[in-house]
Amino acid sequence: MSSETSSQSVAAGVAIAVVSSFINGSTFSLQKKGILRAQKRGDSYLLDGVWWSGTFSMILGQVGNFLAYNAAPAVVVTPLGALGVLFGALLASHILQEHLNILGKLGCMLCCTGSVMLVIHAPKSENVTTRAELEERLGDPVLLAYIFVIVLLLIVLIVWLAPVYGSSNIMVYVSICSLLGSFTVPSSKGLGVAAPDAFARGPDSVGALCLFLGLLGTLAISILIQFTFINKALECFSSNIFEAIYYVTFTSTVILASAVIFREWREVGVVDCLGMLCGLATVSAGVFLLCFSQETSITWNQVKAPAKED
Repeated sequence: MSSETSSQSVAAGVAIAVVSSFINGSTFSLQKKGILRAQKRGDSYLLDGVWWSGTFSMILGQVGNFLAYNAAPAVVVTPLGALGVLFGALLASHILQEHLNILGKLGCMLCCTGSVMLVIHAPKSENVTTRAELEERLGDPVLLAYIFVIVLLLIVLIVWLAPVYGSSNIMVYVSICSLLGSFTVPSSKGLGVAAPDAFARGPDSVGALCLFLGLLGTLAISILIQFTFINKALECFSSNIFEAIYYVTFTSTVILASAVIFREWREVGVVDCLGMLCGLATVSAGVFLLCFSQETSITWNQVKAPAKED
């Protein structure tokens, strides 16, 4: 693939990711609205039309993400989710009346600024472009150890921590959904790599088809578990806070998974690594402000000091 074609592919992936981010940004607010409406009526949110509109938005956004991940490196696409955080926060303030003061708006701006820094300094080239390279990566002992650790953490979180602390500690549900990003994003990219050989008539098509179905099953199971715990989180916590924290942890997990599986960082210099760390720190600061804004009220209006008594 020529450098010009590669640049065009990355540009297309970024454009699709931007549109998907805005679609995904509406998901949590619409689902939260549907959950609240259902709780007020005393029935299941599965019967609410607004909740289903948010669910269809999620499906459409995931399709867009799939296309974007197969057009550009994951570490370029994933940070653009900050745009969804911004749009989701603005939407939640209107349809859910969730508090968004000056600190919250500043946090949204920092999320977007950090996202731009991440995109600028992220690696722009793909290191896995064929099925043979993908199969080689999947057999790497480092990757197998990484998968074992992630699966172990998920079992502990889902079986032990979620039933006890899930409804009181937002990080339990956030951690589950974010760790599953180690499977959803690589599976999406892997499907795009394996698909041409899987549906071609050749001597290796059977092996390629097995790989394709394995990746498809992994993606489907991961998305289903994510979907379940996202709705559990929205029943207990603010959509603003959940979406912001989820974005940071999900992005961090995907960057780590991409480094282990696709080795997209092999040709990244020290300056770009520092730029990525600064971008991630900026996004984290923005999320902190967005969460802190839920607990305080700050305006531009001058607070009058009480008059002194003689």
